Amino acid sequence: QMADVNLKFSKPEARVGINRDKATMMGVSTRNIAQTLQYGLSGQRMGYFYMNGKQYEILGEINRQQRNKPVNLRSIYIRSDKNEMIQLDNLVELTEDIAPPQLYRYNRFVSATVSAGLAEGKTIGMGLEEMDKIAKETLDDTFRTALSGDSKDYMESSSSLMFAFGLAIMLIYLILAAQFESFKDPLVIMLTVPLAVAGALVFMYFSNQTMNIFSQIGIIMLIGLVAKNGILIVEFANQKQEAGEDKMTAIRDAALQRLRPILMTSAATILGLLPLVFASAEGANGRIAMGIAVVGGMLVSTVLTMFIVPAMYSFISTSRN
Repeated sequence: QMADVNLKFSKPEARVGINRDKATMMGVSTRNIAQTLQYGLSGQRMGYFYMNGKQYEILGEINRQQRNKPVNLRSIYIRSDKNEMIQLDNLVELTEDIAPPQLYRYNRFVSATVSAGLAEGKTIGMGLEEMDKIAKETLDDTFRTALSGDSKDYMESSSSLMFAFGLAIMLIYLILAAQFESFKDPLVIMLTVPLAVAGALVFMYFSNQTMNIFSQIGIIMLIGLVAKNGILIVEFANQKQEAGEDKMTAIRDAALQRLRPILMTSAATILGLLPLVFASAEGANGRIAMGIAVVGGMLVSTVLTMFIVPAMYSFISTSRN
């Protein structure tokens, strides 16, 4: 809705370019030119004088009427090394330009800060993606971009949550591998995670929810919530095999006998999270995003787990007869 930049070119300036060859030929040094312009325009204090017991500053400056316009600089005279008065117009080239009244720096580089507000229905992630796209189209390789404020916090939290998501999956897999003394059974159980994530994304899409920090936390919660359904089926199937049943019969019986506990625990979790989905108090948007992600993931994962886990168990798991 709103965009602004703090680097504004609103200050007129006059650039003085010295013709060094011509100045040398006429016996005028660049130092004399610079000092003359400094004394005549800067209002530099030259010293003090006392009169009637009061102290006064001595300021070197050309009358304002003679320096109101940049073209007035051309009429200034400079003394050469031969004591000749040479007009500045013969020694310099004057160009008028516009510059920013103040230069800003970020990480020791001259910088410009672009601030923008989000349009209705748009997220900060979508805004940053569009800004990156514009920067690639308009800026060359000599420019660098960096984030600050809320945008920087958003990107840092997003990368941290993705790392936490991957770490949670790895830790759960290793713990299950130690518990089942197998690398295949935990793989069957962890197949419930992509089912839950897919369900969460589908529900978020149809409810117009974005992928924000709250929905990402909800997806991380799903890893532990949905993995238990696979654990119930796989653990019970292994016990059936150890009791003498073949693998296909064991997984079929395990899926049938564990159906009620899985449905009861999933229903209890979903009903407990429904207040988040229909939250309406202050800060409800974050709770709604988290609730929809978890409830959607639980619903889809619970239904598909009863089909996917037994099927993959029959292909991947090792026979324990």
